[in-house]
Amino acid sequence: MGEALLSVSKLNAWYGESHVLHGVDMTIGEGEMITILGRNGVGKTTTLRTIVGIIRERRGEIRFGGRDMLSVPLHRTAHQGIGFVPEERGIFSTLSVEENLMLPPVVSKGGMPLDEIFELFPNLYERRASPGTKLSGGEQQMLAIARILRTGIRLLILDEPTEGLAPVIVQRIGEVLKKLKERGMTILLVEQNFRFASRIADRFYLMDHGQMVADFPVRELPERMGMLNKVLGV
Repeated sequence: MGEALLSVSKLNAWYGESHVLHGVDMTIGEGEMITILGRNGVGKTTTLRTIVGIIRERRGEIRFGGRDMLSVPLHRTAHQGIGFVPEERGIFSTLSVEENLMLPPVVSKGGMPLDEIFELFPNLYERRASPGTKLSGGEQQMLAIARILRTGIRLLILDEPTEGLAPVIVQRIGEVLKKLKERGMTILLVEQNFRFASRIADRFYLMDHGQMVADFPVRELPERMGMLNKVLGV
């Protein structure tokens, strides 16, 4: 693992009186691609939302690039270099593809220019004048990822990027994430599709009941399958 870019320690979070995260510990090295695995309802999405600051009832430690993120307001999270693509994608339906791409501000140097984005996502180039309402689910997912890449973020966080997508689109998104990793981007994703995750991740965190119960590199997958089958039903 490279130098730690994101470090989470003893992270607890609440929805009102409901205690959801129970001391989550996680570290992501610079340039790593990490996947959080777990059944529905164990706290995976809550972990992502707590890291980026959407959930404010939280305790523990979140450090990004050495900075304490608990004190950073939500609207400043992107300016620290963290980009979040939620499961619902958040595409502006009345704006064209190109207008959606240009909407987020550039927060730091190193953002991907439009020509490189269109090279990475040729579908979006072909549909650049189309409104968001005319895009397929796969094209919306591509647009949600592409929109973040313009901003110059250092950490890309994705929540269920392959949910409900056709196999050919899932394969394309996997190829894109591999290319982004080759460019040095650090990627954290929550993913139910274990087969997809096993082809792209460097390391896995396994989550159950609001805690990380295992952490292992991809090379240990064969010996971990018994545990994964028990926890995930794979």
